Amino acid sequence: MPAYPYDTLMRHKRWASNGLNAAIAANLHRIGECDLRVVLRLLDHIQTVDEIFADNLEGRAHGRRAPRSFELPAFDTLARKAIVTADWYVSYADILNPAQRDERLDFAFTNGAPGRMTRGDMLLHVATHGSYHRGNIGLILQKNGIEPNADRLTDFLAAERTLEAAWTE
Repeated sequence: MPAYPYDTLMRHKRWASNGLNAAIAANLHRIGECDLRVVLRLLDHIQTVDEIFADNLEGRAHGRRAPRSFELPAFDTLARKAIVTADWYVSYADILNPAQRDERLDFAFTNGAPGRMTRGDMLLHVATHGSYHRGNIGLILQKNGIEPNADRLTDFLAAERTLEAAWTE
C-alpha cells in the first residue's frame, strides 16, 4: 500500500517539475541571459537538494559543501537529472511503510551541522522546497512573457483523475 500522502506529494513534484522543464525548454530563446542564469541556478539548487536528501534517505554521506553545484550545469543536463531523481522519489515513496516513514535519520547539512529528521519529514522538505523554487522560476518566466506551467496540487489531482478515467474506459 502506498505511503499516502508522501506518494502523492512525490508524484505531484515529478509532474510539476516535468511541466516546468517542458515550459522552459520550449521558451529558452525567450528568456534573457541574466534571467536564464537565475533560472538555471534555481533548477540546480532544487536538483542538488533533491540529491542530498536522497543520499540522506539511503544512509549515504552526500559529501556536498554547498546546496548547489560549483559549476552551473546546462539546462538539458538539469532536466535529464530531474527526471531520474523524480522517478527515484516516486518509487521510494511508493514503498515507504509507516515504520520507515517515522524513522529518524541522522545526517549532516552541507555546512557540516548535524541534522535529524524522519524519512517522512525529509520527503515533505523535498516537496515543499521544490515547490517554493518552482514558484520563483514561474515569476521569472512571467517577467519574460512566458506562461508557466500549471503547478498547483489541485491541477495535478485533476490531471490524474482525467488520466485514471481514460484508463478505465
